[in-house]
Amino acid sequence: MSIGITGNGSYIPQVLVPNEAFEDNQFLNSDGTTFQQSNSVIIEKFKAITGIYERRYAKNEFNTSDLAYFAAQNAIEDANIDAEEIDYIIFAHNFGDVSYGSTQGNTLPSLATRVKNHLKIKNPKCVAYDMLFGCPGWVEGVIQAYAFIKSGMAKKCLVIGAETLSRVVDPHDRDSMIYSDGAGACIVEEKEGAGEILAHNSATYANEEAYFLFHGSSYHQEIPDDLRYIKMYGRKIYEFAITYVPGAIKECLDKSGVPIEDVKKIFIHQANEKMDEAIIKRFYGLHKKDMPEHIMPMNIHEMGNSSVATVPTLFDMVKRGKMENHHIQKGDVVIFASVGAGMNINAIVYRC
Repeated sequence: MSIGITGNGSYIPQVLVPNEAFEDNQFLNSDGTTFQQSNSVIIEKFKAITGIYERRYAKNEFNTSDLAYFAAQNAIEDANIDAEEIDYIIFAHNFGDVSYGSTQGNTLPSLATRVKNHLKIKNPKCVAYDMLFGCPGWVEGVIQAYAFIKSGMAKKCLVIGAETLSRVVDPHDRDSMIYSDGAGACIVEEKEGAGEILAHNSATYANEEAYFLFHGSSYHQEIPDDLRYIKMYGRKIYEFAITYVPGAIKECLDKSGVPIEDVKKIFIHQANEKMDEAIIKRFYGLHKKDMPEHIMPMNIHEMGNSSVATVPTLFDMVKRGKMENHHIQKGDVVIFASVGAGMNINAIVYRC
Protein backbone atom coordinates (compact mmCIF):
# COMPACT_ATOMS: atom_id res chain seq x y z
CA MET A 1 0.00 0.00 0.00
CA SER A 2 1.28 3.45 -0.87
CA ILE A 3 -0.01 7.01 -0.52
CA GLY A 4 -0.33 8.76 -3.83
CA ILE A 5 -2.46 10.53 -6.40
CA THR A 6 -5.15 8.22 -7.77
CA GLY A 7 -7.13 10.73 -9.83
CA ASN A 8 -6.52 14.04 -11.58
CA GLY A 9 -8.77 16.71 -13.00
CA SER A 10 -8.51 20.23 -14.33
CA TYR A 11 -10.64 22.98 -15.76
CA ILE A 12 -9.22 25.29 -18.42
CA PRO A 13 -11.41 28.41 -18.84
CA GLN A 14 -12.82 29.01 -22.31
CA VAL A 15 -12.17 32.74 -22.75
CA LEU A 16 -8.89 33.07 -24.66
CA VAL A 17 -7.15 36.43 -24.27
CA PRO A 18 -4.17 37.07 -26.60
CA ASN A 19 -1.47 39.66 -25.92
CA GLU A 20 -3.02 41.89 -28.59
CA ALA A 21 -5.99 42.43 -26.26
CA PHE A 22 -3.78 44.75 -24.16
CA GLU A 23 -2.82 47.07 -27.03
CA ASP A 24 -5.22 49.78 -25.86
CA ASN A 25 -4.46 49.56 -22.13
CA GLN A 26 -3.07 52.66 -20.44
CA PHE A 27 -0.01 51.17 -18.74
CA LEU A 28 1.61 53.37 -16.09
CA ASN A 29 4.66 53.33 -13.85
CA SER A 30 4.10 52.77 -10.12
CA ASP A 31 4.17 56.55 -9.58
CA GLY A 32 1.43 57.10 -12.16
CA THR A 33 3.69 58.44 -14.93
CA THR A 34 3.43 57.14 -18.48
CA PHE A 35 5.93 54.87 -20.23
CA GLN A 36 8.07 56.22 -23.02
CA GLN A 37 7.59 53.05 -25.08
CA SER A 38 4.46 52.18 -27.01
CA ASN A 39 2.22 49.34 -25.84
CA SER A 40 3.40 47.17 -28.73
CA VAL A 41 6.99 47.45 -27.47
CA ILE A 42 5.91 46.80 -23.86
CA ILE A 43 3.97 43.72 -24.93
CA GLU A 44 6.83 42.37 -27.06
CA LYS A 45 9.28 42.74 -24.16
CA PHE A 46 6.75 41.11 -21.85
CA LYS A 47 6.45 38.09 -24.16
CA ALA A 48 10.24 37.76 -24.47
CA ILE A 49 10.64 37.59 -20.68
CA THR A 50 7.60 35.59 -19.58
CA GLY A 51 6.96 33.49 -22.69
CA ILE A 52 3.26 34.33 -22.49
CA TYR A 53 1.41 35.12 -25.70
CA GLU A 54 -2.11 34.28 -24.53
CA ARG A 55 -3.96 33.34 -21.36
CA ARG A 56 -7.35 32.01 -20.24
CA TYR A 57 -10.02 33.90 -18.30
CA ALA A 58 -13.14 32.47 -16.68
CA LYS A 59 -16.54 33.25 -18.14
CA ASN A 60 -18.25 36.11 -16.31
CA GLU A 61 -20.80 33.82 -14.65
CA PHE A 62 -18.18 31.54 -13.05
CA ASN A 63 -16.30 32.12 -9.81
CA THR A 64 -13.16 30.43 -8.46
CA SER A 65 -15.24 27.87 -6.54
CA ASP A 66 -17.10 26.98 -9.76
CA LEU A 67 -13.87 26.29 -11.64
CA ALA A 68 -12.72 24.23 -8.65
CA TYR A 69 -15.93 22.21 -8.68
CA PHE A 70 -15.48 21.35 -12.36
CA ALA A 71 -11.89 20.21 -11.76
CA ALA A 72 -12.90 18.27 -8.63
CA GLN A 73 -15.60 16.39 -10.53
CA ASN A 74 -13.03 15.31 -13.09
CA ALA A 75 -10.58 14.16 -10.41
CA ILE A 76 -13.24 12.16 -8.55
CA GLU A 77 -14.33 10.50 -11.77
CA ASP A 78 -10.72 9.75 -12.72
CA ALA A 79 -10.08 8.16 -9.31
CA ASN A 80 -13.33 6.17 -9.62
CA ILE A 81 -14.41 6.89 -6.05
CA ASP A 82 -17.64 7.93 -4.35
CA ALA A 83 -17.40 11.56 -3.23
CA GLU A 84 -18.99 10.56 0.09
CA GLU A 85 -15.77 8.69 0.91
CA ILE A 86 -13.68 11.88 0.92
CA ASP A 87 -12.37 12.76 4.39
CA TYR A 88 -10.82 16.15 3.62
CA ILE A 89 -11.30 18.82 0.96
CA ILE A 90 -8.24 21.09 0.94
CA PHE A 91 -8.76 24.11 -1.30
CA ALA A 92 -5.75 26.30 -2.10
CA HIS A 93 -6.48 29.80 -3.40
CA ASN A 94 -5.50 33.37 -2.55
CA PHE A 95 -8.40 35.72 -3.20
CA GLY A 96 -11.62 33.78 -2.64
CA ASP A 97 -14.57 34.12 -4.99
CA VAL A 98 -14.29 37.44 -6.81
CA SER A 99 -17.44 38.11 -8.81
CA TYR A 100 -16.96 39.59 -12.26
CA GLY A 101 -16.80 43.37 -12.04
CA SER A 102 -15.68 43.34 -8.40
CA THR A 103 -12.27 43.26 -6.73
CA GLN A 104 -13.57 42.14 -3.33
CA GLY A 105 -12.95 38.52 -2.40
CA ASN A 106 -15.70 36.47 -0.77
CA THR A 107 -14.57 33.69 1.57
CA LEU A 108 -17.68 33.24 3.71
CA PRO A 109 -18.34 30.35 3.63
CA SER A 110 -14.97 28.92 2.72
CA LEU A 111 -14.44 27.93 -0.90
CA ALA A 112 -13.82 24.35 0.20
CA THR A 113 -17.27 24.35 1.81
CA ARG A 114 -18.76 25.69 -1.43
CA VAL A 115 -17.17 22.88 -3.42
CA LYS A 116 -18.46 20.32 -0.92
CA ASN A 117 -21.92 21.82 -1.36
CA HIS A 118 -21.62 21.71 -5.17
CA LEU A 119 -20.57 18.06 -4.97
CA LYS A 120 -23.62 17.36 -2.77
CA ILE A 121 -21.49 15.53 -0.19
CA LYS A 122 -23.71 14.81 2.83
CA ASN A 123 -21.10 13.23 5.09
CA PRO A 124 -20.39 15.76 7.92
CA LYS A 125 -17.08 13.99 8.60
CA CYS A 126 -15.81 15.30 5.27
CA VAL A 127 -13.87 18.30 6.58
CA ALA A 128 -13.52 21.20 4.16
CA TYR A 129 -11.06 24.04 4.61
CA ASP A 130 -9.14 26.63 2.61
CA MET A 131 -5.39 27.10 2.37
CA LEU A 132 -3.70 30.46 1.81
CA PHE A 133 -0.10 29.68 0.88
CA GLY A 134 0.50 31.72 -2.24
CA CYS A 135 1.20 29.98 -5.52
CA PRO A 136 2.64 26.85 -3.78
CA GLY A 137 -0.77 26.18 -2.17
CA TRP A 138 -1.77 23.11 -4.19
CA VAL A 139 1.61 21.43 -3.63
CA GLU A 140 1.32 22.18 0.10
CA GLY A 141 -2.21 20.80 0.09
CA VAL A 142 -0.93 17.51 -1.32
CA ILE A 143 1.70 17.43 1.44
CA GLN A 144 -0.99 17.97 4.08
CA ALA A 145 -3.20 15.28 2.55
CA TYR A 146 -0.26 12.90 2.65
CA ALA A 147 0.32 13.72 6.34
CA PHE A 148 -3.37 13.19 7.21
CA ILE A 149 -3.40 9.79 5.54
CA LYS A 150 -0.03 8.70 6.90
CA SER A 151 -1.14 9.59 10.45
CA GLY A 152 -4.37 7.60 10.10
CA MET A 153 -6.61 10.69 10.23
CA ALA A 154 -7.89 10.19 6.68
CA LYS A 155 -8.13 7.68 3.86
CA LYS A 156 -9.06 9.90 0.92
CA CYS A 157 -8.45 13.62 0.36
CA LEU A 158 -9.47 15.99 -2.41
CA VAL A 159 -6.86 18.69 -3.04
CA ILE A 160 -7.76 21.67 -5.24
CA GLY A 161 -5.88 24.66 -6.55
CA ALA A 162 -8.01 27.32 -8.28
CA GLU A 163 -7.91 31.04 -8.95
CA THR A 164 -9.46 33.85 -11.00
CA LEU A 165 -6.57 36.29 -10.96
CA SER A 166 -7.97 38.18 -13.94
CA ARG A 167 -10.37 39.84 -11.49
CA VAL A 168 -7.78 41.18 -9.07
CA VAL A 169 -5.35 42.82 -11.52
CA ASP A 170 -4.76 46.53 -12.04
CA PRO A 171 -5.35 47.22 -15.76
CA HIS A 172 -2.80 50.07 -15.55
CA ASP A 173 -0.05 47.72 -14.35
CA ARG A 174 1.78 45.87 -17.14
CA ASP A 175 2.19 42.91 -14.77
CA SER A 176 -1.56 42.38 -15.21
CA MET A 177 -0.72 40.56 -18.45
CA ILE A 178 0.91 37.74 -16.48
CA TYR A 179 -2.14 36.52 -14.61
CA SER A 180 -4.89 34.12 -15.64
CA ASP A 181 -7.60 31.80 -14.34
CA GLY A 182 -7.85 28.03 -13.96
CA ALA A 183 -8.34 25.07 -11.64
CA GLY A 184 -6.67 21.74 -10.97
CA ALA A 185 -7.53 18.97 -8.52
CA CYS A 186 -6.48 15.52 -7.42
CA ILE A 187 -7.47 12.69 -5.14
CA VAL A 188 -4.80 11.53 -2.70
CA GLU A 189 -5.34 8.16 -1.04
CA GLU A 190 -3.62 5.05 0.28
CA LYS A 191 -4.15 2.30 -2.22
CA GLU A 192 -2.42 -0.73 -3.66
CA GLY A 193 -0.70 0.30 -6.86
CA ALA A 194 -1.11 4.03 -6.22
CA GLY A 195 1.75 6.41 -6.82
CA GLU A 196 4.01 7.32 -3.92
CA ILE A 197 5.23 10.52 -2.32
CA LEU A 198 8.93 9.81 -1.73
CA ALA A 199 9.89 13.10 -0.07
CA HIS A 200 8.67 16.64 0.46
CA ASN A 201 10.14 19.97 1.50
CA SER A 202 8.59 23.32 2.46
CA ALA A 203 9.86 26.69 3.69
CA THR A 204 8.65 30.23 4.38
CA TYR A 205 10.91 33.28 4.09
CA ALA A 206 9.13 36.11 5.89
CA ASN A 207 11.71 38.72 6.83
CA GLU A 208 12.75 41.02 3.98
CA GLU A 209 10.83 38.78 1.58
CA ALA A 210 7.38 38.80 3.21
CA TYR A 211 5.87 41.55 1.03
CA PHE A 212 7.42 40.80 -2.36
CA LEU A 213 3.80 40.14 -3.42
CA PHE A 214 1.13 42.29 -1.83
CA HIS A 215 -2.24 44.02 -2.16
CA GLY A 216 -1.77 47.57 -3.41
CA SER A 217 -3.45 50.56 -5.01
CA SER A 218 -3.85 51.10 -8.75
CA TYR A 219 -1.08 52.91 -10.60
CA HIS A 220 -3.77 55.26 -11.92
CA GLN A 221 -3.96 58.17 -9.50
CA GLU A 222 -7.71 58.72 -10.02
CA ILE A 223 -8.70 55.22 -8.87
CA PRO A 224 -9.58 55.22 -5.14
CA ASP A 225 -6.88 53.89 -2.81
CA ASP A 226 -9.34 51.55 -1.11
CA LEU A 227 -9.54 49.46 -4.29
CA ARG A 228 -6.74 46.92 -4.01
CA TYR A 229 -5.03 44.79 -6.63
CA ILE A 230 -2.33 42.12 -6.76
CA LYS A 231 1.09 43.77 -6.92
CA MET A 232 4.62 42.45 -6.93
CA TYR A 233 8.29 43.40 -6.95
CA GLY A 234 9.18 41.31 -9.97
CA ARG A 235 12.95 41.69 -9.89
CA LYS A 236 13.12 40.81 -6.18
CA ILE A 237 10.95 37.73 -6.74
CA TYR A 238 13.13 36.62 -9.64
CA GLU A 239 16.31 36.96 -7.61
CA PHE A 240 14.74 35.22 -4.61
CA ALA A 241 13.47 32.33 -6.70
CA ILE A 242 16.68 31.57 -8.55
CA THR A 243 18.63 31.86 -5.29
CA TYR A 244 16.53 29.61 -3.04
CA VAL A 245 14.32 27.31 -5.10
CA PRO A 246 17.09 25.21 -6.75
CA GLY A 247 18.50 24.31 -3.33
CA ALA A 248 15.06 23.49 -1.94
CA ILE A 249 14.41 21.08 -4.82
CA LYS A 250 17.86 19.50 -4.36
CA GLU A 251 17.23 19.04 -0.63
CA CYS A 252 13.94 17.29 -1.41
CA LEU A 253 15.54 15.02 -4.01
CA ASP A 254 18.40 14.19 -1.62
CA LYS A 255 15.86 13.18 1.05
CA SER A 256 14.13 10.88 -1.43
CA GLY A 257 17.31 8.97 -2.24
CA VAL A 258 16.45 9.08 -5.95
CA PRO A 259 19.38 9.78 -8.32
CA ILE A 260 18.85 12.89 -10.44
CA GLU A 261 19.23 10.76 -13.56
CA ASP A 262 15.98 8.97 -12.65
CA VAL A 263 13.88 12.15 -12.65
CA LYS A 264 11.64 12.11 -15.74
CA LYS A 265 9.78 15.42 -15.41
CA ILE A 266 9.79 18.54 -13.25
CA PHE A 267 6.42 20.24 -12.86
CA ILE A 268 7.31 23.73 -11.70
CA HIS A 269 4.89 26.58 -11.00
CA GLN A 270 4.31 28.45 -14.27
CA ALA A 271 5.37 31.90 -13.12
CA ASN A 272 7.71 33.13 -15.82
CA GLU A 273 9.45 31.17 -18.57
CA LYS A 274 12.90 32.73 -18.05
CA MET A 275 12.71 32.37 -14.27
CA ASP A 276 11.58 28.74 -14.40
CA GLU A 277 14.33 27.82 -16.85
CA ALA A 278 16.92 29.56 -14.64
CA ILE A 279 15.69 27.66 -11.55
CA ILE A 280 15.88 24.24 -13.17
CA LYS A 281 19.24 24.93 -14.82
CA ARG A 282 20.64 25.94 -11.43
CA PHE A 283 19.10 22.84 -9.84
CA TYR A 284 20.94 20.64 -12.32
CA GLY A 285 24.03 22.78 -11.90
CA LEU A 286 24.04 21.92 -8.18
CA HIS A 287 24.43 18.30 -9.32
CA LYS A 288 27.05 19.33 -11.91
CA LYS A 289 24.68 18.23 -14.68
CA ASP A 290 23.20 19.91 -17.72
CA MET A 291 19.44 20.34 -17.81
CA PRO A 292 18.02 17.55 -20.01
CA GLU A 293 15.84 18.40 -22.98
CA HIS A 294 12.09 18.06 -22.37
CA ILE A 295 12.54 17.72 -18.59
CA MET A 296 10.32 20.73 -17.86
CA PRO A 297 6.81 20.82 -19.38
CA MET A 298 5.48 24.37 -19.78
CA ASN A 299 2.00 25.63 -20.63
CA ILE A 300 2.50 29.23 -19.50
CA HIS A 301 2.74 30.32 -23.13
CA GLU A 302 -0.95 29.57 -23.74
CA MET A 303 -2.30 29.53 -20.18
CA GLY A 304 -0.56 32.37 -18.37
CA ASN A 305 0.07 32.26 -14.62
CA SER A 306 -2.99 30.94 -12.76
CA SER A 307 -1.14 30.75 -9.41
CA VAL A 308 -2.12 27.64 -7.42
CA ALA A 309 -3.67 26.07 -10.52
CA THR A 310 -0.54 25.92 -12.68
CA VAL A 311 1.09 22.76 -11.28
CA PRO A 312 -2.05 20.57 -11.10
CA THR A 313 -3.31 21.65 -14.55
CA LEU A 314 0.13 21.07 -16.06
CA PHE A 315 0.37 17.61 -14.46
CA ASP A 316 -3.13 16.72 -15.64
CA MET A 317 -2.35 17.79 -19.21
CA VAL A 318 0.80 15.66 -19.35
CA LYS A 319 -0.89 12.65 -17.76
CA ARG A 320 -3.61 12.83 -20.40
CA GLY A 321 -1.09 13.10 -23.25
CA LYS A 322 -2.09 16.66 -24.17
CA MET A 323 1.43 18.10 -24.41
CA GLU A 324 3.78 17.34 -27.26
CA ASN A 325 7.10 15.71 -26.24
CA HIS A 326 5.87 15.17 -22.70
CA HIS A 327 4.63 11.83 -21.35
CA ILE A 328 4.78 10.04 -18.02
CA GLN A 329 4.28 6.36 -17.27
CA LYS A 330 3.63 4.25 -14.21
CA GLY A 331 6.75 4.18 -12.05
CA ASP A 332 8.27 7.40 -13.42
CA VAL A 333 9.75 9.77 -10.83
CA VAL A 334 8.68 13.39 -11.15
CA ILE A 335 9.13 16.53 -9.08
CA PHE A 336 6.50 19.13 -8.18
CA ALA A 337 7.93 22.50 -7.15
CA SER A 338 6.58 25.97 -6.52
CA VAL A 339 7.43 29.41 -5.19
CA GLY A 340 5.15 32.31 -4.37
CA ALA A 341 3.69 34.88 -2.03
CA GLY A 342 4.77 34.62 1.55
CA MET A 343 7.49 33.99 0.35
CA ASN A 344 6.85 30.25 0.30
CA ILE A 345 8.75 27.43 -1.41
CA ASN A 346 7.94 23.73 -1.60
CA ALA A 347 8.70 20.57 -3.52
CA ILE A 348 7.59 16.94 -3.73
CA VAL A 349 9.46 13.99 -5.22
CA TYR A 350 6.77 11.67 -6.51
CA ARG A 351 6.77 8.20 -8.08
CA CYS A 352 3.84 7.91 -10.48
